[in-house]
Amino acid sequence: MRIIVTGGAGYVGSVCTSELLRLGHRVERVEGADGRFSVHTRNEQGIVAQFAARKIAVATGYYDLPNRLGVPGEDLPHVSHYYTEPHPFWRQNVIVIGGKNSAAEAALDLYRSGANVTLVHRRAELGPTIKYWVRPDIENRIKSGEIPAYFDSTVTEIGNDYVLINTPDGPVELKNDFVFAMTGYHPDFDFLTSVGIELSTEQCRPVCDPVTLESNVPGVYVGGVIVAGSRTNEIFIENGRFHGKQIAAHLKQKLGAVA
Repeated sequence: MRIIVTGGAGYVGSVCTSELLRLGHRVERVEGADGRFSVHTRNEQGIVAQFAARKIAVATGYYDLPNRLGVPGEDLPHVSHYYTEPHPFWRQNVIVIGGKNSAAEAALDLYRSGANVTLVHRRAELGPTIKYWVRPDIENRIKSGEIPAYFDSTVTEIGNDYVLINTPDGPVELKNDFVFAMTGYHPDFDFLTSVGIELSTEQCRPVCDPVTLESNVPGVYVGGVIVAGSRTNEIFIENGRFHGKQIAAHLKQKLGAVA
């Protein structure tokens, strides 16, 4: 028996008696039906492969697809949707876009490593889900002026050495060497719908049984953060880790124990 589990960015691992894991295989499409699926993949060398499976579990996460700003200059080489490390930005002008945990922690890390950090957030205040030990730190740095912050403000253009933002007081041009756009991420909804999984209208949640996590497509299960659709802050390690048990319990019921 084989159960195909697709992970981040649609990459695949297979659970069976002869092979446990296939890394670097991107799932391009899924065909067939419950009990006789065909999973078509392409590896990092461009070699295509095909796997047969009785069941499929989709747990693709969401970090591969950032929420883009949609502004000119977003694809310049000094703009990143992923925070790396602070040390290369010592004494440089760095703009951090966002107002939740990732943005707050990146801004604080950069500030303490000698960068000139400015925070830009589209909301009127920092996000309510910021960790309780991070919130007073970032709020105090903003209040003291050590980390200048623009609230109710949006980026309209990114240039080679500047960023334009719209603020409540009008447009502002900021000197800039690097931009960290910490604007969040989203699941690969196109991949989910290509498998046949229905998504809710408002929050793009996959239609599934809340107990078994089997989707509207018989034999296809969903697990991890994608279960929450666009509300990615609802599922994390502490509660998402139970999804595997739910799926395994239903598979055991339907197929029998897997050695």
